[in-house]
Amino acid sequence: MTVLLTVEDLTVVSTDAILRPTGLTLRAGRPLTILGQTGSGKSLLAQAIMGVLPDGLSAAGRVLLDGRDLLAMPMAERRALWGRTIGLLPQEPWLALDPTMRAGAQVAETHRLVAGLTAAEADAAARADLAHLGLADAFGKLPGELSGGMAQRVAFAAARAGRGRIVIADEPTKGLDADRRDDAVALLLREVEEGGGLLTITHDVAVARQLGGDVMVMREGEVVEQGPAEEVLRAPRSAYARDLLAAEPSSWPKLPPRPAGEPMLRARGLAKARGGKPLFDGLDLEIRAGEIVGVGGPSGCGKSTLGGLLLGLVAPDRGSVWRKPGIGRHRFQKLYQDPPAAFPPHGSLRQTLTDLVRLHRLDWSEVERLMDRLRLSPTLLDRRPREVSGGELQRLALLRVLLLDPVFLFADEPTSRLDLVTQQETVALLTGIARDRGCAVLLVSHDAGLLDRTADRRIALA
Repeated sequence: MTVLLTVEDLTVVSTDAILRPTGLTLRAGRPLTILGQTGSGKSLLAQAIMGVLPDGLSAAGRVLLDGRDLLAMPMAERRALWGRTIGLLPQEPWLALDPTMRAGAQVAETHRLVAGLTAAEADAAARADLAHLGLADAFGKLPGELSGGMAQRVAFAAARAGRGRIVIADEPTKGLDADRRDDAVALLLREVEEGGGLLTITHDVAVARQLGGDVMVMREGEVVEQGPAEEVLRAPRSAYARDLLAAEPSSWPKLPPRPAGEPMLRARGLAKARGGKPLFDGLDLEIRAGEIVGVGGPSGCGKSTLGGLLLGLVAPDRGSVWRKPGIGRHRFQKLYQDPPAAFPPHGSLRQTLTDLVRLHRLDWSEVERLMDRLRLSPTLLDRRPREVSGGELQRLALLRVLLLDPVFLFADEPTSRLDLVTQQETVALLTGIARDRGCAVLLVSHDAGLLDRTADRRIALA
C-alpha cells in the first residue's frame, strides 16, 4: 500500500512532555484509528500534524508528507495544504463554524475557495452534501439554529468539501445517534475506498470496530498498544485496553431503583414546532427529587428544545411548565451538549470559576474537591476553553453546574465527549450526586445502553 504520511518521534511539549515520542504510518486505503481516554494526547497528535497546536505548546520530530517534513515548513506553506491535501474534521462544531454564516454558505465557501468551483457549482455541491447527510432543511439556517448533532454534520460537510486525499477526523461522531454515527463512518470509509488516507481519533470503541484497519491505543501521552483492529479489539494485551473495552455502557450494572421525592418540575400539554415542523405535541412530564429520567431519540427531534422549555429558556407553542416555588432559578440548571457554549471564550477557566464563586458566595475549596473527583488537573484552570480537550471541558462544565447545588439538572448529552472509562466514572458521579442531594435529572443521550443502565424511566422522542 502507498504510504501517504509518516510520523517519526513526534513530541508535544510545554514545560514538560505532554505527548511522548510517537510514530505512525498512514497508508492509502487502510484506516488508522487512535483510541484512548480524554486527555491522552490523541487530539494533540492531530493538531501537531496540522500545525494548529494551542499557544504555549510546541512540536518536535518529523511529519513526512511526499518526502517533505511538515514541521520544517513555513506556516504559509502548511496552510496551503489545508483542505487541498489534508482535511481536518474538527472536534467541536461550535468552534469550527462561523456563527454569523448560514450552513449552506459555509459548505459552499470551501467548494469555491478550496476546490475551485464556480459560485453556482459550489452552491449546488453544498446542497447535495447537506442532503446526503440528512440536512437538506439546514441549508439556510445559522449554526445557532441547529442541534449539536446537526452542527457536527455541517462541520463535517464543510471540512470535506476540499476533497483532500488525507483526512484527519477528530472525534467525528460525538453527539450523533447510532444511525447518524453509522452514516458518518460510511462517509469516512468512502474516502478510504477511493484510495485516500484516514486517521481517526475517537473514544468510541464501536467506531473503531466499524472502521477496521489498524488501531493505536493511547494513554497519558504514549502508545500502549497497536496492531490490526480485529486483534486489538478482540483480545487486547494491555490492561488499559481491556479496561477501556469493559467500560462500554452495555456492560454497566443497572442503577438500582430508589423511591423519588417530591415533584420538582411538571409539564402539561407541551407543544413545540421548529421551522414549521412539529417536534412534539401534548407532552406531559413530571420529575421528582432524586429521579433520573432518560430522553432518547434521533438528532434534531427536539431533545434539547424540551430541556429549554422546562428551564424557561424557550417558550412553548402550547402547554405550561410548573417549577417548585421558593427555590432560586439558578438551581434549575443545564449541562450543555457543547461545553464551549457554557464558557466565555477569551477568559481563563480559573477566572470564570472565580467569578461564579464570588457571585454566589461559594467556597473555593469545593472547586478543588470537585476537580479531584472529576480527575481534572489544576493546571487546566489557567487555560482558555479552546486550549483544553473537549472531554476535559465537558467535565469542567459539570463541575461548574454542581457548584450551584442544582435541584433540577437538564443534562444534554453530558458524556458525548468523554471516553468510555471517564464516561462511566462521570455518569456514576452525576447519578450519585443526584441521589444524595435529591436533584431531579433529565438525562439526554443517544446511547440507548447508557439510558437503560442509568435512568429510572425513559421518554422517546421521534
